[in-house]
Amino acid sequence: MAKEPESESGPKSSGDSASRGWFSGRRARPAVGEQVSAKPASPPPVTKSRKTGLIGLFSGLMTLGVLCALVLVALFSTGGKQFYEPGPLTTEKMVMIEKGSSSEEIVELLEREGVISRPGWLWGALLIRDVQSKFTTDPAASKRAKAGEYLFKPAVTMNEVIDIITSGRAVEHTITVPEGLTSEQIVERLKDNELLAGEVVQIPVEGSLLPDTYKITRGTSREALLARMQREQRRVLTDVWAKRSKEIPLKSQRELVTLASIVEKETGKADERPRIASVFYNRLEKKMRLQSDPTIIYGIVGGKGVLGRGLTRAEIDRPTPYNTYAINGLPPGPIANPGKAALEATANPSKVRDIFFVADGTGGHVFAETLEQHNRNVARWRQIEASRSSATPAAPPSAPSPPGLPVVPGSGERGALVPPPGSPGAGALGFAPAPRSSNAGIAPQPPPVQESVGSIAPRQPPRAAPRATPAPGQNFDLTTPKTVPSLN
Repeated sequence: MAKEPESESGPKSSGDSASRGWFSGRRARPAVGEQVSAKPASPPPVTKSRKTGLIGLFSGLMTLGVLCALVLVALFSTGGKQFYEPGPLTTEKMVMIEKGSSSEEIVELLEREGVISRPGWLWGALLIRDVQSKFTTDPAASKRAKAGEYLFKPAVTMNEVIDIITSGRAVEHTITVPEGLTSEQIVERLKDNELLAGEVVQIPVEGSLLPDTYKITRGTSREALLARMQREQRRVLTDVWAKRSKEIPLKSQRELVTLASIVEKETGKADERPRIASVFYNRLEKKMRLQSDPTIIYGIVGGKGVLGRGLTRAEIDRPTPYNTYAINGLPPGPIANPGKAALEATANPSKVRDIFFVADGTGGHVFAETLEQHNRNVARWRQIEASRSSATPAAPPSAPSPPGLPVVPGSGERGALVPPPGSPGAGALGFAPAPRSSNAGIAPQPPPVQESVGSIAPRQPPRAAPRATPAPGQNFDLTTPKTVPSLN
């Protein structure tokens, strides 16, 4: 009889049940009638989100930023009034900020001079400028205080003070260097100028400086100004040489400067320079010696430039490399620093056939093509000198120049002097212009002959040279200050 199958709901063997629970990884089903526990499982631990922490940090920073912004707004609101209020200064004030001064030193200086009354605000503004200059390339934002001499107007505001000292608009002065001075004379005048600073290591080459009026600020280096004068001379000379007449026989720019320096020393009248240059060119073409007195003097005194008395016959006959009575052609180099006008006149001379000139008694010269004409002009000049001698007592021939009176540049070889105090024309500072005649104050010598006549008339016994009187309004002061009209 067949065995009945077991019921599906019947109990399973304990071995089978244990096997499933151990190896299947699943919990065994509870047996029929087994009590099942209803205790719920404990929830997993709760952890703080990282995102929540970043949000909190950001919120804190935002709060701090808002507080800082409010503080800054309050500061700027208060400080803005201080920056635009009139300052304590009652009169114009010149203040010199030395090179290398710190912000603290600048603020202390301005407070001590009475320019500002609240140094803390200015110090803060300069500190911000210093920080900005290190992290920005914007020129407007990176301006720092600069050394220099500054002019502050009455009641200048703190904002204007910052604008002045950071823009570098320092007070400007002018230095005028007259034409016809030697390089040594120019250096000596720069050394005496208190606006300039530093020492001159070496005197520039003769003829390498351009006489002119230069704008400077207090404390400019003397070497820097000389270098500027040399750059200007090279620039002007290059331009003049490029525009020179192709008919002149000069071979180099140095020869142009050399002849221009002689022309500069022979006359102070601008309209005469091209004609005097033409006289020298005509003499060179005819193989005649230049016979210029200033070249003799340079050969005697060198860079000092001034003899202070008349030439003697022995000095005229004494051979030197610069004595154009003794050498043919041009001297070996310039005898002074010619100005732009003399360079231009020498590069483009007048087209005349003159080979002689002599003083005309009015500060200029009269020219001649022949020896006969020249002798008549010389006779006329003798009459002028004779009339002057009868009107003015002559000084002893060997009388030295009065002490303390500087010789006029360009005509020192004539013995012309600046008028003493109390005389007509006195009061002008520096050097007064004087007629540059080519025969005054020369020692006696025989009448000229064709082989030895040049730009000078027959010599007369030495006499006191007339004192030069500056033209009205002329001022040759080397240190005439000039301030900027408006610094705002």
